[in-house]
Amino acid sequence: MTAELYIGLMSGTSLDGVDGVLADFGDGKLQVLAHAGTPFAPALRDELLALNSPGSNELHRGALAANAVMRAYADVVKRLLPKSGQVTAIGAHGQTVRHRPQEFDGTGYTTQLCNGALLAELTGIDVVCDFRSRDVAAGGQGAPLAPFFHRAMFAKQGETIGVLNIGGISNLSVLQADGTVLGFDCGPGNALMDAWAQTHTQQAFDEDGKWAAAGQVIEPLLERMLAEPYFAKQPPKSTGRDLFNTQWLSAHVPSSAQKAVDVQATLAELTASAIANDASRYDLTRLIVCGGGALNGHLMQRLQAKLPGLPVESSEAAGLPPLQVEATAFAWLARQCVRREKLELKSTTGALGARVLGAVYPA
Repeated sequence: MTAELYIGLMSGTSLDGVDGVLADFGDGKLQVLAHAGTPFAPALRDELLALNSPGSNELHRGALAANAVMRAYADVVKRLLPKSGQVTAIGAHGQTVRHRPQEFDGTGYTTQLCNGALLAELTGIDVVCDFRSRDVAAGGQGAPLAPFFHRAMFAKQGETIGVLNIGGISNLSVLQADGTVLGFDCGPGNALMDAWAQTHTQQAFDEDGKWAAAGQVIEPLLERMLAEPYFAKQPPKSTGRDLFNTQWLSAHVPSSAQKAVDVQATLAELTASAIANDASRYDLTRLIVCGGGALNGHLMQRLQAKLPGLPVESSEAAGLPPLQVEATAFAWLARQCVRREKLELKSTTGALGARVLGAVYPA
């Protein structure tokens, strides 16, 4: 078999760090050869979180944060480099700090902090990045992009399969039996749960959902949160920390009258409810879950309870561990760009038509 090597790098809205894979597409068959990751330094994580909201000196701070993210990316690349063979390109997502497609002037924007030139300089490998901007320019939401990779990886003839990524935001791909694909953001994934856990337990996240499992759902609070207009929007739709952030959470939980553990249980139920409401609209035969949320046992149990009769399973069972799926998707998207292969975006992002996504920075 002739090797065709790409590296994929992803840092998502959970802000927990970088995941990277070395993927071989030789003879058109995908094989993940290596996986590596690194957490963001606390100061960088805090700065990235701050840059999700308006603040002073943003251009300067954003440029320096982008450089720091690229250095973290380069460290992961060094750990992934093969002992033999040449990597064709790196697919680098960058760190989303603003996502406002179709707003303000009709086009809007999406901003991922990603200095592709610096990453090419640090690694000596061609870099493909800025995948979302072309979609927004073509009238799309800029997200989600993973459904096309999900189709390549998980689709089964004659089945309608859901692929659910639960990062900071949750997004659903619907791989329909006829070969068409839909995709959209359901709402919050881990972002609100992580923020609440960090505030009240000083832990970065609620490991395995054990804290949430110890609480009781506050039904009136859940109803108020589910009244958020985003949940009623029809696809194509996408969202991020521009909406589901600590300010949104504070507006719904304005006082300390509620027990913190019960709020955590309610936030887990919010994530599960929003996903289940969307997934139940399709005649799915199974739901494959990836991203950090797939490792949250309580959340997975709540999803299964809300979707009785539908098998809810980790992507591990389908051939790719949950923390490798998104990074592998960006290796795949980089390959699509290098090969100038267009993606038909209208059914997922609402873009006007098929486009080649990504900007190339030669080494």
